[in-house]
Amino acid sequence: MPSRRPASRTAREGPLLVIDGDSFAHRAYHGVPKTVRRAGGKGGGAIIGFANTLLKLYEAERPRALVVGWDTLSAPNWRVLEFPAYQSGRDFDDELLEQLEILPDFVRACGFITGKQAGYEADDFLAAAAAAEERRGGTALVASGDRDSFQLASAATTILYPVKAGEIARIGPREVRERYGVEPRQVPDFIALRGDPSDRIPGARGVGAQTAASLLKRYPDLEAMIADGRFEMHADDLRLYRRIAAMDASAPLPPVPDCTPTWNIAADLAREWELNALADRLTQMAQTGEPATRSR
Repeated sequence: MPSRRPASRTAREGPLLVIDGDSFAHRAYHGVPKTVRRAGGKGGGAIIGFANTLLKLYEAERPRALVVGWDTLSAPNWRVLEFPAYQSGRDFDDELLEQLEILPDFVRACGFITGKQAGYEADDFLAAAAAAEERRGGTALVASGDRDSFQLASAATTILYPVKAGEIARIGPREVRERYGVEPRQVPDFIALRGDPSDRIPGARGVGAQTAASLLKRYPDLEAMIADGRFEMHADDLRLYRRIAAMDASAPLPPVPDCTPTWNIAADLAREWELNALADRLTQMAQTGEPATRSR
């Protein structure tokens, strides 16, 4: 039986942990009872659920640093400007939007890095963080409930993908090939061809997942198909869909030095919000240096 990772392991020895903030906050909002309130009778469920996920991942992975990427919902990004149907029809409760606005404050209070800027999505900051960590010779763990993130899988980057009942699947290049029949770098081409109903990307007419994978075994990418005379009538549309599906690793992420969590500062913020169980948990972590019991 493999030995348990020593409790004395320092964050500096660990991977970079990168979290899709919006993905897990949305899950939390719909998974935690709406009766959870914070100061002023405002919603607190998304905050509590997201905090539980962040602390659980931190405990499990003991990263050298942690980055959380966020969407900017108050301003359209270039994807919407170029393709107005992109993610159209999504309607978020005001209570969720209000918690999404302040969750980056919680992340920063914990001593971690946030990536958020108008014109970019959370996905783009995930890509920027993973690429930067690979350049420095490190390894990255990217936690996201969005399968678009599979394009980031590599020898140095593993995707942490939630499946059921709190279980997390670890997705590397082999798992991407097993699930989709394509290489991680081909995932944007695959999405462009197959389409993505959740993002309102229509894909190529008559092309499903199996056909898209088959084409990407014959051609290295969408451009090679177009150069060979395929999809001539819809080439520009498909190129646009591929650009939309590709994560932008040039997103303006700040430097990510090794971090030491500031649980005491996060505890003060949680106490200010009157999320006292979370504040107590964070205070215990600040005192012991170890994660404490899950907050409710």
